This record gives sequence, structure tokens and C-alpha cells, in this order.
Amino acid sequence: MSAVRLDGVRVVAGERALLDSLSLNVEPGEHLLVVGPSGSGKTTLLRAIAGLAIPSSGTVELFGARVSDGAKVLIPSEQRRIGFLFQNSALWPHMSAARQLEFVLEHAGVPKAQRAGRASELLEWVELKGFESRMPATLSGGEAQRVALARALAIGPKLLLLDEPLGPLDYELRSGLLAKLGELQRKLGLTVIHVTHAPEEARAIATRTLRLRSGRIEVSE
Repeated sequence: MSAVRLDGVRVVAGERALLDSLSLNVEPGEHLLVVGPSGSGKTTLLRAIAGLAIPSSGTVELFGARVSDGAKVLIPSEQRRIGFLFQNSALWPHMSAARQLEFVLEHAGVPKAQRAGRASELLEWVELKGFESRMPATLSGGEAQRVALARALAIGPKLLLLDEPLGPLDYELRSGLLAKLGELQRKLGLTVIHVTHAPEEARAIATRTLRLRSGRIEVSE
């Protein structure tokens, strides 16, 4: 059973095909790098998997369950239990690090009595123990991205989508976050699809590289 399976997926904007009849299989536990020039469809691919972009044709399956069939959404985005980490940490500025996580846990149905402890555990996973009360404005770029990673993992996803999460960070911070991603992937048994403009930095933890061009797969290696 594939973790992710796309069959003939087409996503359009106006008259332009952002994804053009794209088919793809990703096995459980893979760390797939997705590379390609700007406008090649990398982010659209992630959005189609997450349910944030609706295909005009083709099917999307996650762990054996069909989530969309053409334009018909069978399982909405919020029910797909996918972690999504963006280039910008996109932390809510009025919430502390712990509250960022507790808010997600609340919407995932975690009982109130368990949320604070679970939030602290998640922060410890990303080496931010003791940061529970810190506000986003007081965090460095690397710290903010690690809080965002903890938030993406809060729902217990089997699939983690990464959209250029290392772009704003310097080399040392990128290397540290990559190492943490690799460690958490092994620990949690995650499948990862990772859009990046710097594949050479991530190949150490990746299992395969996919190159897109004009919404189609150019190379898979």
C-alpha cells in the first residue's frame, strides 16, 4: 500500500496547468525530495495532496484511502491528518509556543487535561524544552521553525509535507533542522515529501529525488 498515490492529477489556474496529468507513488517511510524551477508545480503538488488545491481530474489516495476523485473531495483537508510545514513559520503572533500546540491539540480532540503535557513533550522533541511561555516575537528564525515543526507534528500525522522550510535559515540552522527532521522521521515512522531549492543539503536524509517541470515529472531518481 502506497503512502501517497496520485493518478493522472491535473490542477489548473485559468488556462494554465499547474499539474499536468501527474502520476506518482510514494512508499511509507520515504523521504521524497521535490525539486524544479519556480512555477514547475512543486507547491501545487503539496497542496493537492493536502486538499488545499482541488484537481480538475485524476485521483489522490493516502494510505489506501481515496481522498479526491477529480473535483470531488471525498475526505476534506482537515480530516487528512497531514502535517504541513511552510517556508515561513506562520506562527500565530498572539500565542505562546505552548499555546500554538495546545490550540492544534484542542482541535484534534485531545482532552484539556493532557494538552499542556503533550505540548511540553512536543517542544522537547524539537529541543525547545523550557520555551513553553515564549512568544513568537522573542524567537530566532530557527527556533520559530522548530515550534512550527512541533505544531505540524501535534496531530500525530503519518505524512509530513515540507514547503521550503529551510529557506530563511542560515547554513548552520538548516543543518541542525535537517538533522532533527531525519531523527524525528525515524522515531515517528513518518513519510515526508520535501520541496526544496537546495537538494544537496537534504540528500543525506532523502530516499529519492523527483524533478518537476511545467507540472510534469521530468526525472525520478
